[in-house]
Amino acid sequence: MTHLHLAAALDGAGWHPGAWRDPLARPAELFRARYWADLAAEAERGLLDFLTFEDAFAVQSTRWDGPDGRVDQVRGRLDAVLVAARLAAVTSAIGLVPTTSTTHTEPFHVAIGIASLDHATSGRAGWRPQVSGRASDAAHFGRRTFPEFSIDAFRTGESADVVGALFGEAADAVEAVRRLWDSWEDDAIIRDVSTGRYVDRDKLHYIDFEGAHFSVRGPSITPRPPQGQPLITALAHDTVPYEFAARSADVVYVTPHSADDAASIVGAVREAERGRTGEPLKVFADLVVFLGPGAADRKDALDELDGAQYSSDALIFTGTADDLADLLLDWQEAGIDGYRLRPGALPRDLTHITRDLVPALQARGAFRGAYAEDVLRTRLGLPRPANRYAAAP
Repeated sequence: MTHLHLAAALDGAGWHPGAWRDPLARPAELFRARYWADLAAEAERGLLDFLTFEDAFAVQSTRWDGPDGRVDQVRGRLDAVLVAARLAAVTSAIGLVPTTSTTHTEPFHVAIGIASLDHATSGRAGWRPQVSGRASDAAHFGRRTFPEFSIDAFRTGESADVVGALFGEAADAVEAVRRLWDSWEDDAIIRDVSTGRYVDRDKLHYIDFEGAHFSVRGPSITPRPPQGQPLITALAHDTVPYEFAARSADVVYVTPHSADDAASIVGAVREAERGRTGEPLKVFADLVVFLGPGAADRKDALDELDGAQYSSDALIFTGTADDLADLLLDWQEAGIDGYRLRPGALPRDLTHITRDLVPALQARGAFRGAYAEDVLRTRLGLPRPANRYAAAP
């Protein structure tokens, strides 16, 4: 049996907006390094492939288009790249994949940040680029404006031009970042004391990227990352994001709600991949999970505290680890390579993932018993890319 890949998506007190009120939650510690270090240690104890960290340019909100004024839910978060950097020193095997925006963040800054994280972790870094289309986000920067558009306009296609432009810009940003990672050849640093040469200047390259929204000359200030190209992941729900992932990413997160839905989505992703060069996308399914005895009752109690039934773009699973293991293996038959699980409440549901779900999968021969690879790309079966600027041997 092919082993599944498992990742966990960390966000605040958990993905349920009322999770901070769970009896095992640690709401007073959400902005402390120890909280995140403890979560990472638990995930690494469970042999998970990697962690992702959410980020955004606006405080959390129940509204699509701006703040909602609520004070009974978690508001505020730490910078995802800085959280991952802090965890580099207290983890040894698990991958760390922060989120940043491609819309208002300079590709040069992203490139050196993720490259630095890859050096700090000896090859365990990744990146999740995401677009930021809200007018309220743009107002933080004052460089450009966006029209107000709703989630309904996105779903009906009324905002197709805006969405297409955002993802086109995101693809340009990823391309610029990838070129910057390659702007130093692997052997550019010489460190030859006898000749006094530290670097071979001929092995640093201008990338001369020109896009509709920015241009980047290069080279980077950070040597090529240990992975060559750190892992790039993307969340996608429809054709345009699938095409972005096929053009720019190594892993795509999708949100099926059944095995048949998973098969249909995998087919759509593979269709979007036509013309892609290199390795096929790894397809991970996202699920929100509430695990353990009384999981459904626990979710209902959080719903009552929050004043509304929790809903999500991803399937919400409530039940036992054995039942979830059966579901994951069923969806694997539909072409799913792995799963990014969103714990409903932290740390409770992460602990159920590592201490209940992982053993259930191991008992079925579907999950590793130890880390075998130190480098994140290698763990996912992805080769180390050649440097595009290096002369052919």
